[in-house]
Amino acid sequence: SSHFSLYCLRRPPMSGGPPQKQAKMATAKTLEMRKLRLMTAIKTPYTTDGNLDLPAFDAHVEHQIANGVEALIIGGTTGEGHLMSWEEHLLLIAHVKAKFGSKIAIVGNTGGLCTGEAAVATRKGFAAGMDCSLLINPYYGKTSARGIVMHLENGLKYGPAIIYNVPGRTGQDIKPEVIMQIAGHEHFVGVKECVGHERIAELSGKGVACWSGNDEQCHDDRHKYGAVGVISVTSNIVPALMRKLMHEAPNDALDAQLQPLYTWLFTEPNPIGVNTLLMQLGMCEPVFRLPYTHTSKESREESVKLVTKIGLEHCPTGAKGLRVLEDSDFKHVLNGDDA
Repeated sequence: SSHFSLYCLRRPPMSGGPPQKQAKMATAKTLEMRKLRLMTAIKTPYTTDGNLDLPAFDAHVEHQIANGVEALIIGGTTGEGHLMSWEEHLLLIAHVKAKFGSKIAIVGNTGGLCTGEAAVATRKGFAAGMDCSLLINPYYGKTSARGIVMHLENGLKYGPAIIYNVPGRTGQDIKPEVIMQIAGHEHFVGVKECVGHERIAELSGKGVACWSGNDEQCHDDRHKYGAVGVISVTSNIVPALMRKLMHEAPNDALDAQLQPLYTWLFTEPNPIGVNTLLMQLGMCEPVFRLPYTHTSKESREESVKLVTKIGLEHCPTGAKGLRVLEDSDFKHVLNGDDA
């Protein structure tokens, strides 16, 4: 069952008319979300038959909570929401909210390129208990600036939302003038912004809450350019250190210490690096859903040296501990239906 089939079965009426202009007072939940500095784009683990591995996921979430992470992005790019059916995606949102919801905020990546499908998923995500949605502009099938506003408004109407601007993946920048058209919406939390320091400074200067989408820039984004915090991949690996970067005084030394890890994690397209490293830390089975696959043996050896130098006490580790996996240790699956 695909994301698209859910849309076809339960297609909502599309709202028309001009983009919303009139500013409304932000809701209490929207204001609460704006205070959170460290959110992890959390990895989704799989069992050897390709299904979601909830016990492994729970162990990882427990480590995140214990190390001060304030929110989790469920099924983001890092969490491979695009490789899940909507049933899996909504199940994971409901599961993590039911088990951990009082301890950590849950942000469901329920956006998408199809407005109707994203609207259904966002409505159902809130019904499943998520605190906030993550909404993206239509990728591949690009639309106009007016179309982006209307697309995002159809997700914003259901509850608090963070807008995700990542031109490197979507092929289209959400310009500040577009963001400002929806910034007055009562459910507009802010923007996960990947364009860089100057864009974050510009939006922050206009009163828009921003989270850095680039781990290697997040320290300066937070302390020099006005970002609230970061939506991080690296916090899957060293959550307490990322919290220190976001919550404590500027720490150029720690930021410099983490730069080699940032570089390693993003040498291959995300989430290849973080998946490989969490597998080597023993936090999940070495199972990839295609099209993702592991890094090279040389790269895997390098990652073990990197985290050892940073300090393994800062990382989550499973029963098998940190080790260099062999190519033969990895398994590739399509999804849980092909076992």
